[in-house]
Amino acid sequence: MTENGDGAPLARRPGTPGVRPATDAPDRTPARTGEENSELPRDRNQAILEAAKQVGSILKRNGHRFALAGSVAVHAHGGSGNLQHDVDFCVRPEDADSVAATLHEAGLTVYTPPEDWLIKATCFGQDVDIIFELAHRPVSTEMLDRAEELPVESVRMPVLAPTDLLWSLIAAFSEHHLDFGAVLPIARALREKVDWDRVRRDCGDEPMPAAFFFLLERLDVIRAPRPPDTPSSGETVVREPAEGASP
Repeated sequence: MTENGDGAPLARRPGTPGVRPATDAPDRTPARTGEENSELPRDRNQAILEAAKQVGSILKRNGHRFALAGSVAVHAHGGSGNLQHDVDFCVRPEDADSVAATLHEAGLTVYTPPEDWLIKATCFGQDVDIIFELAHRPVSTEMLDRAEELPVESVRMPVLAPTDLLWSLIAAFSEHHLDFGAVLPIARALREKVDWDRVRRDCGDEPMPAAFFFLLERLDVIRAPRPPDTPSSGETVVREPAEGASP
């Protein structure tokens, strides 16, 4: 994806942070990240991890509120080490401008894509998404407060909580985005750490998430929700007699 030219208007809806794109070439070597004198790891997964560590360190050093998301967050929680195509970080919408400025000052290329829910950066040749809206909801202070500080190899940083992570993936399903195969192994890996009742509740009655929950139930990844008034194991439900009925 290419950068906007100098002075190019940024098409964005009201309230979307007005990020000014960097004017440097997309793959400019960031002199202050140590990239100048080191070769990129040949392994793509390792390159993505190095980019996550670098950007996380920059954001921590400058006191920004953020949380690691996406496949690197899954890896940090003990899931698969087979990472996807980029690095994802969550920030609040009101912090996006300052985060973009910090990354640009650190030597990274920062630019605005056509989508109005994130900004993008480039680090060690890897795409970095700075996301301020997940599944059509703004990233909130409460979500960042729930993040867990975990090591990403040698760097500790806030990582999106497993419940928020799974919600963000499942709630994003739609008729135009329905990749169950990508999310299924994540659900399997993190199922014991997720509050599935809250994920169901936050997804509401949307049909595509409901279909995925049905698949998870049939595969014994999660349990089907208990119908109302159904006793759990060893529990007895005492019902009051209907009005006018004989005792």
